[in-house]
Amino acid sequence: MEYIKFKKDAKYDLIAIGRIAIDFNPIDYFRTLAESKEYRKYLGGSPANVAVGLARLGKKVGFIARVSDDRFGDYVTDFFVKEGIDVSHVRRAEHGEKLGLTFTEILSPTESSILMYRDGIADLSLEPADVDEEYVASAKALLISGTALAQSPSREACLKAMQYAEKNGVAIVFDIDYRAYNWKSADEIAVYYTAVAEHADIIMGSREEYDLTQALFMPGADDAATAEHWFGKKAKIVIIKHGKEGSEAHTCDGKRFRIKPFPVKAFKSFGGGDGYGSAFLCGLFDGMAVQDCLELGSASASMLVAAHGCSEFMPTMEELQNFIAEEKRQYGEMIARG
Repeated sequence: MEYIKFKKDAKYDLIAIGRIAIDFNPIDYFRTLAESKEYRKYLGGSPANVAVGLARLGKKVGFIARVSDDRFGDYVTDFFVKEGIDVSHVRRAEHGEKLGLTFTEILSPTESSILMYRDGIADLSLEPADVDEEYVASAKALLISGTALAQSPSREACLKAMQYAEKNGVAIVFDIDYRAYNWKSADEIAVYYTAVAEHADIIMGSREEYDLTQALFMPGADDAATAEHWFGKKAKIVIIKHGKEGSEAHTCDGKRFRIKPFPVKAFKSFGGGDGYGSAFLCGLFDGMAVQDCLELGSASASMLVAAHGCSEFMPTMEELQNFIAEEKRQYGEMIARG
């Protein structure tokens, strides 16, 4: 069944809006942040990583964002250009706002944490005037990241883009992408997450992120009730992630598809979600069955948790398919099926 009817004549497969940041991952890992002395710099930010992932998989991608007007702004913009991502709507901050910086602490393959610096931040200075209807209308899908809803004027820019998407038949993907920084209260989170989720065709998030979204009207809901609620709005596909236990996709015809992580020797416990999102969406754009989209997503996630970073390690489709084939050769055809 074709759950999402994407526009056939769109210039871009996906336009993302929101966070472009920089990650610093330790080279002298398995130490605390206080002990680590050497770091490697990567382009970061969930929507930015998803954009790179889709571009690596051969999709046409655009981006709406504000970045810092400095060398770090040069770095992330040049990175996008080299990946083939359109930067015509990536603009420079005008009042000294800086890119968000994320320092990661990798204590073990299963124990990681992140420290974000997000005051006076460039991505949250995105203004409604930065959102152009013609540009939004040129995509099959618009990806809105929940982090971009944390402050004005970025949240209004996202809501404007969402309205343009609906007006022009552009599918809306909401990646809940919760980060505690910049939010003032749980009520604020629930209000703005709900405002976008009610208009989304595809919603992606962890169980904890759905709990935050639904805190005002469905506290304690299980996966089935969560999916049913959003199908009563606009959603056609609801993806709920359960970490090491895998994930599941609920579809508006009442079906549920499950996937488990592919076995890998994990290096870190973060970064897989963005690979998952980009590969799953790629499968949808290619008209693949939902279970096969989940398989692509799970494979990319497993590859990413085994890598030192995220954006620079996003796989090509050939690498993704080779990984899946090798995993199945070693562990059996149904190794990741739920």
